[in-house]
Amino acid sequence: MALISAPKMLTATTFSQLLLLSTYSILMHSYSSKATVHHPHTTKLVLYFQDIIAGPNANDIPVVGIPGKLWSFSQFGTVFVADEPITETPDPNSAMVGRAQGMYVISSLDGSNVKTVFSIVFTNHAYNGSTLELQGAGKQLQRVLEFAVVGGTGKFRFARGYTTLETISFSQGHGVIQFNVTVRHD
Repeated sequence: MALISAPKMLTATTFSQLLLLSTYSILMHSYSSKATVHHPHTTKLVLYFQDIIAGPNANDIPVVGIPGKLWSFSQFGTVFVADEPITETPDPNSAMVGRAQGMYVISSLDGSNVKTVFSIVFTNHAYNGSTLELQGAGKQLQRVLEFAVVGGTGKFRFARGYTTLETISFSQGHGVIQFNVTVRHD
């Protein structure tokens, strides 16, 4: 004799679980069918840092170094901080784009290399409140230095790229440094 079991009743708990599973399945299908590929933007900028290393308006100063040694651009271990205006053209009176704020360390025993960490803090209309973060090491006396763009905020979220810098003029403690920046970002 075969046993025939009675059909199980659908309980409220089982019904709720099935309803939740069905809803989840429908939602997952509708979201996955709308996936899009986002291509990053590429932005190229030419900026001019107004670097003043001497006088009452100095914006690039040594803050610490090896005790008993001269704190200078060629002395290993000297740490500088900077808060330099960034302008649209080499003319220091041209429109301000933002500020370069950061520090660098003379990082080789012979004083030839510098380790740099800077933020470009934009104040102009186009990028106000956005930042680019620069980092790298290079030979101080090379004509052109290259640093990595390692991040950004605001309009430059997820920024990655590079920047080259070149001193285009230097007179009486005031240097003008041209930054050519290429970044990919959201």
